[in-house]
Amino acid sequence: MEPTKSEFIEVRESGIHNKGIFAAKDILDDTKIIEYVGEKVSKEEGDDRCDISEEESKKDNSKGMFYVFELNDHYDIDGDVDWNTAKYINHSCDPNCEIDIEDDKIWVTALRDIKDGEELTYDYNFDEEDFEKYPCKCGSKNCIGYMVGEECWPELKKKFEEKGMKFPRDIEEESSVEN
Repeated sequence: MEPTKSEFIEVRESGIHNKGIFAAKDILDDTKIIEYVGEKVSKEEGDDRCDISEEESKKDNSKGMFYVFELNDHYDIDGDVDWNTAKYINHSCDPNCEIDIEDDKIWVTALRDIKDGEELTYDYNFDEEDFEKYPCKCGSKNCIGYMVGEECWPELKKKFEEKGMKFPRDIEEESSVEN
């Protein structure tokens, strides 16, 4: 298969990690930039592939950890295929893109206007479990040092405190009190 293409992107070396995707022209907020494609696999197979990829990346850190996305309750998409250009989009704690799933398709969509030449990033949304396995190198002013989804930052902050560590940035605790 031929690699996925988009008028909005180009692949280049990234300061975050290995290769990255950069805007080939200005991109407006809410634009569907590129589809994240790959092999459709069962949840169990997706989990197994993540485990294998994680072990391989320990041996060769130039490889990404894993490229498996949750598609729905029954299936994942393994994007670690030659034709998935979107797999080169790196994580950021201050992303300019997000993932939208519509009609069993995974889209990378602009969260805001993106300037020509800017690297495209999204939040990988890893949970705080085993956070130390996933160091972040995004370099954003909001970087917390790990590829953990923003919704998990309060729990991650607690883990830091339990270990006697200072959380990299101040975050507001979400209130559990209902109005």
